[in-house]
Amino acid sequence: MNARQRVQAALNHREPDRVPLDLGGTIVSTIRATAYSRLKDHLGPPQKVRGHAVAGSGPSQKVRVETEVLERLHVDTRSVDTRPPRHSRETAYPDGRSVNEWGVEYWIPASERYTYVPVGEPLATATLADVKAYAWPDPLDPGRTEGVGEEARRLDEMNQWAIVGNVDKPSILELALAMRGFEQFLVDLVMDQAFADLLLEKLTEIQVLRYERFLEETGPYLDVIVFADDLGIQDGLLISPAIYRKLLKPRHQLLFDTIRRKTNAKILYHSCGDVYPLIGDLIEIGVDCLNPVQVSAREMDTANLKREFGKYLSFWGAIDTQHVLPHGAPDDVRAEVRRRIGDLGCGGGFVIAPVHNVQDDVPPENVVAMCEVEIRASHAALRQNTGAT
Repeated sequence: MNARQRVQAALNHREPDRVPLDLGGTIVSTIRATAYSRLKDHLGPPQKVRGHAVAGSGPSQKVRVETEVLERLHVDTRSVDTRPPRHSRETAYPDGRSVNEWGVEYWIPASERYTYVPVGEPLATATLADVKAYAWPDPLDPGRTEGVGEEARRLDEMNQWAIVGNVDKPSILELALAMRGFEQFLVDLVMDQAFADLLLEKLTEIQVLRYERFLEETGPYLDVIVFADDLGIQDGLLISPAIYRKLLKPRHQLLFDTIRRKTNAKILYHSCGDVYPLIGDLIEIGVDCLNPVQVSAREMDTANLKREFGKYLSFWGAIDTQHVLPHGAPDDVRAEVRRRIGDLGCGGGFVIAPVHNVQDDVPPENVVAMCEVEIRASHAALRQNTGAT
């Protein structure tokens, strides 16, 4: 199998020749700039890697992994991403602050290496009238899709790797939390549902238009399309199932129906945390693949997830970035990969990837160990490990 056939087989619940590997195929399974630079230094000669880390938009410092690195690590995915808009770009300041096109202000403290904090919410004191009058980003800004169709078509003609489509800031709930303020919008969801409903409706309208435009260019060529909207935290859901089903699920359904009209690509849904209570809902509205499978969160046991949902859902991720990748030795990483393959790989339905983006505290040796073990993990070895027949 080539890489594209391998991923397609896995996502169609057929066993490929080996479990596929993703690093950088999605905007939530890539690597931060500092960690990427260290990885490239580690790879070095004789596997010479050219070029420089390419920082993604925003303070998260995600990179688009270069072809040379993808080939060196035998990654099975390639990404096609929306471009920056022409007319509403992110503004960065020398003191570490930045303001994105949605009006949300972030700050990276000088003492903090790995994260950033929101410090300005444009709708923090907004009324219904303010939401209606807000200067929203233009979802049809031509810069967003400039060249994406050509790139997707080129990859499709090569027919070697699974093609993954990524739309920048692909969320509804998360954007509402960022623009209104995390605590305030959670209060709105319970105490001021008229405001919450209006804000979510406006964000949904924008996201539908953004996905429609992107998929008009790329839809025929994609194998996977990514949507991300966090519903979980470490030990449970961020919002109640009742609120999700009333205010978010119909909007997710509308967006996924839009996607289905534009492409046959599998829908990959990203949510951090313990989302176990809502997995059935996600399957019901058309999610094909769950990411990142945050194995350190409560109720996200991989063996149980496979038993309960593996007939209907594929899993993408599951290599622990909270404990094993940053703090373990390479042998610990290898053991982690084998464990997750044993839990999730039989019968297809699994793509190996880190649980969210690789952070700057992850040693490059551990990134390489994750990828190299996966290459050698044939299904014969998988069956021997799990006792499957």
